Amino acid sequence: MTQGQIVIACNVIQESIDFYSEIGFRLEQIYPSDDPAVAIISGHGLVIRLDRTFSILHQTIHIVCEQPEVLFNRQTNFVAPEGTTIKIIPEKTGYTIPDTLHKFEVKQLKENDSWVIGRAGMLYRDLIPDRLGGSIIASHIHIPNGGPVPDMVHYHTIGFQLIFCYQGWVKLVYEDQGQPFILKAGDCVTQPPEIRHRVLEASDNLQVIEIGIPSDHITTIDHDMELPNNTYNPDRLYQGQTFCHHQSETATWLNWKLKGMTYRDSGIWEATNQVADVKVVKAISSEENKTPLQHQFNIQFAFIMHGEIDLKHKDSNHKLKIGDAFVVPPYEDYYIEKFTENSEILIVSIQ
Repeated sequence: MTQGQIVIACNVIQESIDFYSEIGFRLEQIYPSDDPAVAIISGHGLVIRLDRTFSILHQTIHIVCEQPEVLFNRQTNFVAPEGTTIKIIPEKTGYTIPDTLHKFEVKQLKENDSWVIGRAGMLYRDLIPDRLGGSIIASHIHIPNGGPVPDMVHYHTIGFQLIFCYQGWVKLVYEDQGQPFILKAGDCVTQPPEIRHRVLEASDNLQVIEIGIPSDHITTIDHDMELPNNTYNPDRLYQGQTFCHHQSETATWLNWKLKGMTYRDSGIWEATNQVADVKVVKAISSEENKTPLQHQFNIQFAFIMHGEIDLKHKDSNHKLKIGDAFVVPPYEDYYIEKFTENSEILIVSIQ
């Protein structure tokens, strides 16, 4: 589909969305979710691209199409007599997962950490600042004040996405998965590619960990679907993945790799057709360990939910506490040398 877009440079995306919504426009797409830089809105026969990355001296119009090279004899840039710039650009569809730029990285929670206002007014904190070359995004999301969430039915064009409820609770509804439900602290869900869903309500001090691959992906608003919908099909495949709702209160705990630690498996390895594995590791005693740990996945991310651990990787030592996170490259030894009895770690591994 070929579509013309008027490009408007703006400093704060959400302020512009709010303004245009009041005069009859509606949001169609927004990205990235954690710190929106582009929003596509439509109304009154117009399509507008609000773009924080643009600094425009003259008005710009984008003509978006599947094959820009076949229009206008391959010419993709024009300037009108009055100075308006017209650009022929490819339609942004699907996603590309960049090669992972592996590195060991620790992100510690500090009092002066900046929280960015993201999609639907939620606060976002980046847990992997360089995103390993764009292959993954890990966000700590916070809603301080509970109540209804100003969200819309939407979907993400993405390879994998996890929502893990860390503190508080959130009410969610998903396409073909029945009535809305409460995701409690310790519970998690996958959001398979392009499943329609909506955040309905949150408790005070809601905190969730959101993992997505790749880091750069599009969120699209579905104005036609109402949720919950009439179809109940929990086994439905979304690009090879099924919806998974893991509940901590019914989980089975097994011995983990280190003495004094147990783990619960989420079932996400099976639900995602071996795209991702999600485990929660919990200490049942306070121990010292010299046993090396290692993984064979493409990416492994860990987030400290409770307690404290002493982490060692090569010549670096780190004391990690609640809210801290780290990533370790494959086939590299690391050590959890000490951990307090109440320690609990979310471990997400991406194939």
